[in-house]
Amino acid sequence: MISRKYIICVAVLIGCNLFAQNILSKEEAIQLTLENNYGVKIANNNVELAENNKSVLNSGYLPTLTANAGATYNKDNLSAEFSSGESTSLDGAESSRYNAGINLNYTLFDGLGRYYDFKRLKEEYNLSELQARETIENTILQLLTVYYDVARRAENLKSLEQTLEISYDRLVRSEYQFDYGQNTKLDVLNAQVDINNDSINVITSKQNLINSKRDLNVVTGNSIDRVFAVDTSVTFLMQLNKQQLLEKVLSNNVTLIQNDKNIAINDFTVKANKSGYLPIVGLIGTYGWNENNNNAASFVAVSANTGLSAGVNLSWNLFDGGTTITRVKNAKINLENLKLQKEQLKLEVERNFNNAWDDYQNRLKIYRVQEENIKTAKNNFNRTQEKFKLGQVTSIEFRQAQFNLLTAELSRNQAKYDAKLAEVLVLQISGELLNVRF
Repeated sequence: MISRKYIICVAVLIGCNLFAQNILSKEEAIQLTLENNYGVKIANNNVELAENNKSVLNSGYLPTLTANAGATYNKDNLSAEFSSGESTSLDGAESSRYNAGINLNYTLFDGLGRYYDFKRLKEEYNLSELQARETIENTILQLLTVYYDVARRAENLKSLEQTLEISYDRLVRSEYQFDYGQNTKLDVLNAQVDINNDSINVITSKQNLINSKRDLNVVTGNSIDRVFAVDTSVTFLMQLNKQQLLEKVLSNNVTLIQNDKNIAINDFTVKANKSGYLPIVGLIGTYGWNENNNNAASFVAVSANTGLSAGVNLSWNLFDGGTTITRVKNAKINLENLKLQKEQLKLEVERNFNNAWDDYQNRLKIYRVQEENIKTAKNNFNRTQEKFKLGQVTSIEFRQAQFNLLTAELSRNQAKYDAKLAEVLVLQISGELLNVRF
């Protein structure tokens, strides 16, 4: 016979285990994810790269300054005949030359190519910020999906443990009744079978919960270094207005905004390519030093000079074989494609929003129905339990009422978190995901 003391000990241990776990709030999980998730880190690094690219140091507006130096040594055997008729011959005649200089190059005008390239780089930086935002939104959606999965499994485990505890109590009662001749051994065996099944469900549920917690830790960048539980409370944003959110979709959806940035980038690309039709005007300047140490056959033994030179050059590619024309035409086609893509994206995003909104409303209704179903199942179980204690219902009827209550609780848990995730998806599509508290 399984003692009631054993049942009490099991319940106490379960309660102590739950109490010892720290609660990881949704806000804390989001903060850990933003700080430690590898995908978010990579997105932030890409933003930093784009920021470097849009710097004036990468714009082409600054001049280039180069330094050069050189030295030459000669040792020659030579013969020379002068105009006076004299001649000379030298073996191992040494001579050397040295030079150093600084060269400055600056483009005064390049057909406005660098002007539009600079604007394009700024838009690419803005686009990288939007891409980082999209990564963050998708990561938070992934986080909340796993977080609510942990919460659902934790609540399911609690319900299964309560079911197991009731089954233990039923076994004890059945054994007492058998000892006093009020039922048969079959009732005891049925209770033992149900305990075994409930125990297996609890073991499986615990392992699923552990696996789900590991998934949550991966999303947060393996930053949770403690035994933890999650917050199972859920609050729905009932004040959401479909029309207002739909307006925000068209102005704040990250996919649509990225498309707008790509259109701006391609527009600047078209204009930059047109710079190939115009001339390039540049400024050059040089400051140099030269020294020559000549051999004995030279009229000048040593010469040295320093000097500054400056000038303006102009180059105009009058015809490059059609390369510039082709680039401009292709850039215009790409720009037109992006504009067409924008209209297509609008239709798709609006459709996705309407689907997500309807799904959210339906799941809320299902959750409310499941809440009412819980009340009915509890009432039915309590009455059946009372009658079972009085011997007015069979163990099979009691087990069915117990199973109905468990099924209702599991279905309610599933419906609750399905509705919340549907709400999160609505917020993401409307661009409001990062503006609400969970």
